[in-house]
Amino acid sequence: MAIDHDSLRDEQVWDGFIGPSVVELPVNLSRGYLLALFAVFAYLSWQLVDPFLQYVLAAILIAFLLYPVQRRLERRISPTITAFLLVGFAIVGFLVPFVLVAVVVAGDAANLLQEVDPEDLQIAEIEDRLEDETGIEVDITETVADSAEQIGTILLEQTTAWFGVLTHTLIGVGLALFLLYYLLKEGDALLDWLREMTPLPDDVQDDLYDELEEVTWAVLAGHVLIAIIEGVIAGLGLFATGIPNAAFWTFVMVIFSLVPLIGAFIVWGPAVLYLLLTGEPILAIGLAVYSAVIVGVADDYLRPIVVDRYAEISPAVIILGVLGGIYAFGIMGLFFGPVVLGALVATLSVINEHYERLEGETGTEY
Repeated sequence: MAIDHDSLRDEQVWDGFIGPSVVELPVNLSRGYLLALFAVFAYLSWQLVDPFLQYVLAAILIAFLLYPVQRRLERRISPTITAFLLVGFAIVGFLVPFVLVAVVVAGDAANLLQEVDPEDLQIAEIEDRLEDETGIEVDITETVADSAEQIGTILLEQTTAWFGVLTHTLIGVGLALFLLYYLLKEGDALLDWLREMTPLPDDVQDDLYDELEEVTWAVLAGHVLIAIIEGVIAGLGLFATGIPNAAFWTFVMVIFSLVPLIGAFIVWGPAVLYLLLTGEPILAIGLAVYSAVIVGVADDYLRPIVVDRYAEISPAVIILGVLGGIYAFGIMGLFFGPVVLGALVATLSVINEHYERLEGETGTEY
C-alpha cells in the first residue's frame, strides 16, 4: 500500500498549526473571550430594554408587591391562573386608578390655566412700569397671544410625534403586563436561578436577600404608602374648604410628601393663606388645624409604626434617592431611587458581617 507522503506531511503541518491552538488555548484567553462575549450581549440586551425601562421597572415593582399573594394563592390553584388573576387585579387596582387620576389632574391643570384672569395679574401696571424703567413700550398680552399661537402651530405640526408617543405608551403598558404575568408565574424559578448563579454561600444569600427585601418594603410601605396617605388626607381638607382644583393640588401634595422635611405643607400652607385673602378666616383656621393635627399625626405616628416593621432608612437617603432617582430613572425613580441607596447600605451590612469568612469561598455551598 503506497503512502501519500505529501498528504501525510500536510496533515502533520495542520495538526501542528491548528491542534495545539484549539485544544490548548490559554485559560485566561478563554475566560477573556467569554467575558467579552457576555459584555457584548449584555450591551445589546440593554439597548433592547432601555426604550421601555420605565415599564420594566413598573412591572418589577408591582410583581414585588403581588408576589406574596401569588405564593399563597398558588397553593390552592395553578400558578398560571393565579398570575392571570393578579394581572387583572393589577389592571383594576393600579392601572385604571392611575389613568383616572392622570385625567382628573390634567383637567384640573387645564382649568387652572384657563381661570387665570389677565386683569388679576395687573398686566397693565406691569407694562407701564416696564415702559417707565426701560422707555420701551411692551404689549405683554399680545406677546403671550402670539406665543400661544406659535405653540399651537408647533403642537399641530407634531401630531405624528404625539401619535408615536401614544403608540410607545400602549406598547410599554402591554409589555409591562406581559412581564408582570411571567414574573408572577415563574417567580420561584427566577429566584432559584438567581441563587444558583450567585457565587455566595446559601446563608450569606439568605442574609442578603432578607436585607434587600426589608429595605424595599421599608421604602414602599414606610414612605411611598405614607406619602399617599398624607397627600390624600390633606387633599380631603382642600376639598372640604372649597379650594379650587383640589384634585391637582392633592396630587402635588402626594409627590412632595415623598420628600422628607417638605411634605404636604408646601401646598396646604399657601391654601390657608388663600382662604384668608379671600375672606374666609373660619375655613382658613379649620384647614390649618386639620392639616397640622391630622396630617401631622399621620407623619409622626403612622410612619414610625410602619417603618419599624422593616429596615429604618435615614431621611437623607430618601431625599437623595427620590431626587436622584427622578433624574436616573424618570418617574419610577420616585420608588427605585431610595431602594437602590437602601440596597447599597444593606449590601455593605452583609459585607461587613461575612466578608472575612468568605475568603477562599468559590461556590454557593457552605
